[in-house]
Amino acid sequence: MFKGITIVLYEKNKIGEDEFSSPIYEESPVEIENVLVSPSSSTDIVDNLNIYGKKAVYTLAIPKGDGHNWEDVTVEFFGEKWRTFGFPTEGIEHLIPLHWNKKVMVERYD
Repeated sequence: MFKGITIVLYEKNKIGEDEFSSPIYEESPVEIENVLVSPSSSTDIVDNLNIYGKKAVYTLAIPKGDGHNWEDVTVEFFGEKWRTFGFPTEGIEHLIPLHWNKKVMVERYD
């Protein structure tokens, strides 16, 4: 059976607003277990470059039942920081046979 790795997701928590009423966020690390990491396909790389202007490097498969927000957040794995982009795609849990039903693309983040 497949087993994913543990990654660190940096959740954004609103802590206030600046003088222009724009939200100020603080990131707090949360470990997420059993995440599959795979290199993005050449088709995904070209499509996302055309749509978002960002180069997809990896695709993350998120375990079923995960309730975290995966849109535009920082994640850490393989000793590097990455940034998710686009909308996570999600399948219907009970219709998908394995442990993962959501996927999201990541780009390199410094």
